[in-house]
Amino acid sequence: MMSEVDPLIAGFERGLASTPLSRMPWSTPRRPHTAVVACSDAGVDPERLFDASPGELYVIRNLGGLVPEYAPDGGCHGTSAALEYAVRVLKVRRVVLLGHLGCDGVHAMINGPLKNAQDFVFPWMEQAETVIWNLHRLEPGRSVQDQLEDDVLRLSYANLLGFPWVRDRVSSGSLKIDAFKHDAKRSRLIVVTLDGRQIAAD
Repeated sequence: MMSEVDPLIAGFERGLASTPLSRMPWSTPRRPHTAVVACSDAGVDPERLFDASPGELYVIRNLGGLVPEYAPDGGCHGTSAALEYAVRVLKVRRVVLLGHLGCDGVHAMINGPLKNAQDFVFPWMEQAETVIWNLHRLEPGRSVQDQLEDDVLRLSYANLLGFPWVRDRVSSGSLKIDAFKHDAKRSRLIVVTLDGRQIAAD
């Protein structure tokens, strides 16, 4: 009886057969120009979304694509550690906060986490609950989830500026921060502004 083919190994071999060596990740200098903080949702693929070659983006993923508050307390802070490496060591020139329509992390904030995922999911998303407390009215034509997804991006933006080495580089003009939201159903990329607007990206 033939052993079952591992789909990941098979995919690696297809990639070798179809991709020029020059585009292979291990043959490209790792000098990313942009750090992307994105949701860990399997449907969110920053490299494909931005048509980026290997080595162009430094991708940081977590549930909800959140940037936590700056807290150098000696604890284990995966997202903050990755941001420090990107900004201070790799010296990326841009940080992109990437949200998406229908985010399960935001859904958990609104409806409560799944009963079998409360050890880490609940406290992680709880740090963004202030956006719910501050939701006084819905913008016309928008759902609660849609608006809160934008507000989570704005919270992450504010938290990001709480990192002193991010704030210093933004002030000096050597680092830019943007917030985007991907609407896969309509194949749209939306610019989320700090003043509450959504602008379709050209």
